[in-house]
Amino acid sequence: MLVLALVLIAILTGCDHPTPPGENGSAGTPRPAAAPAAPTPIPQAREGRPAKSTRIRFQPAEVVLPGGAKAPVDPVGTVDGELKVPDDPQRVGWWDGSANAGDPFGNTVIAGHIDSAEEGIGYFAGLRTVKKGDVVSVRAGSHRQRYQVTKVQSISKLALADDTRAFDQTGRHQLVLITCTGIFRPERRSYDDNLVVTARAVGLAS
Repeated sequence: MLVLALVLIAILTGCDHPTPPGENGSAGTPRPAAAPAAPTPIPQAREGRPAKSTRIRFQPAEVVLPGGAKAPVDPVGTVDGELKVPDDPQRVGWWDGSANAGDPFGNTVIAGHIDSAEEGIGYFAGLRTVKKGDVVSVRAGSHRQRYQVTKVQSISKLALADDTRAFDQTGRHQLVLITCTGIFRPERRSYDDNLVVTARAVGLAS
């Protein structure tokens, strides 16, 4: 019986699946499990920087009408709701509540006298010959913005005072040039109407 038991043990042992060489070591000898791989370091995040804006915007210092006539532009404000333009008819005024040249929105408003009792014809008398399609430029130093005229209209001064479209600062960017026109009233030393030239920006300011 002892011999039979030893034979059974030998048979049962021989039925086990041997460990193939090379899987867990040689000839069934287990080899240590491989150490876990070190975690890949996460690269340090870089702080983002906003791209520099390519839009140029500037306060007009000079206006150039078709034909090349130029005039200096002074910043001006309003007094009792009236835009106070320079007394010198060879200079014009940029309303300091309006858009800069190159802005994406709002009107750039420039106004000037058509003439003067003391100094004669003014620079903005040239607006009388401007027509739709003409190009007007404003400049400041090396910067320039070109505009193409889209509308030339005569509006009574009372109507212009009540019409905010010429002074709008919410819509698409435009240039608005304003001077006097119509019948001159000596008793008031004033004209009845305003000549309003509206022009759209041609490209971006440079």
